[in-house]
Amino acid sequence: MLSRINRDNLRILVVRPDRVGDVVLSTPVYHTLKQLLKNCYVGALVSPYTAPLLNYNPNIDVVITDDPGREGDADDSFMKKRREIASYKFDVALLLMPTKRHAYMLFLAGIPYRIGVGHILYEVITLTHGVSRHKYIPLRHESDYMLDLVRRIVPRKNGEEPIVWNRPEIFVTDEERKGALNFLAKKGFDMATPVICVHPGSGRSSPNWEVGRYAELAAKLSQSGLQVLVTGSESERAYEKAFDHGYAHLVRTIFGELSLRELTAVISQTSVFVSASTGPMHIAAAVGTPTVSMFCPLPACSPKLWGPIGSATKIVLPPDDFCQTKCPGDPHVCTFQSGGNGIKVETVYNEILEFLRESEVQHSKDTSNDNPASNGE
Repeated sequence: MLSRINRDNLRILVVRPDRVGDVVLSTPVYHTLKQLLKNCYVGALVSPYTAPLLNYNPNIDVVITDDPGREGDADDSFMKKRREIASYKFDVALLLMPTKRHAYMLFLAGIPYRIGVGHILYEVITLTHGVSRHKYIPLRHESDYMLDLVRRIVPRKNGEEPIVWNRPEIFVTDEERKGALNFLAKKGFDMATPVICVHPGSGRSSPNWEVGRYAELAAKLSQSGLQVLVTGSESERAYEKAFDHGYAHLVRTIFGELSLRELTAVISQTSVFVSASTGPMHIAAAVGTPTVSMFCPLPACSPKLWGPIGSATKIVLPPDDFCQTKCPGDPHVCTFQSGGNGIKVETVYNEILEFLRESEVQHSKDTSNDNPASNGE
């Protein structure tokens, strides 16, 4: 069917209505579409919460939000959204994360060519084309799996796979960066020295330390004279008391104080971002902030599938013997610390210091190149 559509003027809707990290990792799709398809019109269908991540993205022509849980009557919201989508007259829809709701919605909106992931019954019923992930063998990055749907619609030259854009992007304005610097200054941070951002929450979406371990890390960093910013959502405010120790002048918490855009801008101004595998980790990587990230080696949680892309990163995994003997069988309840032999505070601390040393060396090189000294001076 796609062969009967003019590829030079395609109207394409990209659907990714789930979490922060997934939406960040989908941004190479928009860049690749604009890069490879002449004069295409690209829309994004995401949740209202994640939509701000796509602000100022030059590769997206329109952002449509859908949140059936917040829009009152589900049937009524479904029909309203179907009509809204139909009004854009899209030729193609890419369901990067298929749902039953959106498979039927896009079918009834009259989008002629729809591509999803796998071969789910509701996709078959709605005549949605499927792209197989071949049981994740070999294991690739989620961002690259999403690009498989793009590969289905872009033209090949000489039978070769098209060159895709593979770096996630969030576009932060100068005004937002200035606002972030002002916010941090008001919180008492000296922006002439490094600020380490520690993000203890993960919404139980992945293995993660208990908050006490993050508090130990914050204390250890502050004892070394480093500034620490602890971030989190309003629902994670209970974590705040864990960081109430004798280093308040160097460790500051901001739970629920920032919008998603504001948090993104603040993260962009920090020196290192520390967390488990979580959405803000992907935000940090997309805005260029180095990340120290704790991961589980199981395929479904692996950094090969979910690792940060875009900035320098250090991946911290538990020792092999820990996983072989202490794995709880459910990555959502793993805390990397049974018996104290999992991911240690000292290990993460040393990775942060290594980043700071590397940054210092690079700064010295840059300064030397900018100000070459003559012999005898």
